[in-house]
Amino acid sequence: MLRYKKFTELQFIRVFYWLFLTYMVVAFAWWYVALVKQNEQIVAIQLAFVQKNDVLFAQKIQDIQNFQLRKQKQYIGEGVTILFLFLLGAIYVYRSLNRQIRYANQQQNFMMAVTHELKTPIAITQLNMETLLKHRLDSAHQKKILTNSLHETQRLDTLCNNILLASQLDMGEYQTLKQEIELSFIVQNTLNNYKLRFPDRIFEQVVGEGIYIKGESVLIQLLLNNLIDNALKYSSNDTPILIQLQQQKDKIKLSVSDEGVGIPETDKEKIFEKFYRVGAEYTRSSKGTGLGLYLCKRIANFHQAKLEVNPNAPKGSIFTFTYFIK
Repeated sequence: MLRYKKFTELQFIRVFYWLFLTYMVVAFAWWYVALVKQNEQIVAIQLAFVQKNDVLFAQKIQDIQNFQLRKQKQYIGEGVTILFLFLLGAIYVYRSLNRQIRYANQQQNFMMAVTHELKTPIAITQLNMETLLKHRLDSAHQKKILTNSLHETQRLDTLCNNILLASQLDMGEYQTLKQEIELSFIVQNTLNNYKLRFPDRIFEQVVGEGIYIKGESVLIQLLLNNLIDNALKYSSNDTPILIQLQQQKDKIKLSVSDEGVGIPETDKEKIFEKFYRVGAEYTRSSKGTGLGLYLCKRIANFHQAKLEVNPNAPKGSIFTFTYFIK
């Protein structure tokens, strides 16, 4: 109901704006017609004062006609210029208004999603701990519960890191010294961790050995986590997730491929915006905060690298982090 109310309010604003814009364009047209008629009346009055027996009759008529033509050109030139500037400003205001409304909606959805994402792992972990305290379970059940609690704790830690890092990057307060890090080790270690956390998922890998880059290991780890989490979220359990790390002559490529729902062409650039998520804000049901891919893009920029997404045949997406060797 709340989402429907927001939708109707947004529609009302847009309809009111376009009605106002139409009124202003009609007012400009009326202003032009009024000036043309006024000019014709002035010319008619001037012509009435010209005597036919005047030796300069033809010259005066020509001057009056030139005056009328000059005024018409002036009105057209001024009208077109003012109308152009007005429409340019109107388009800018409309786009800014839409952007602000969309951003406000995304922020509100982000807060709702964060609240849910924070409460869920906390509630699950609390329930698991209470179960361990109240019941005597065998070692297999205890291990399962503890593993589930660890998974939820790691999920909570990732979310907190995303929020904190996004805030630091936006405020320009994140500072670190780049150093040589072994990307091969980070990727392999991350894959091993995900295989333990998600034993029912299919992970495939093509990871080259001894690949180093100059950067920040924490940020690279977070980028890879977010890309894999994104692939897990938008693909089914029976489809594989492929992680590849390869070094070419002058660049290193790290890619995460899935066979999920894919990303529409119109959203390929927008998905890296803060709080943006694919799909309509009012109808989306999937979980997420809209920070993961935004952070990935910022981390890529921090390393002077490139992050892009391309379709995966026959379906799905391929996110590729390209680091240029200097």
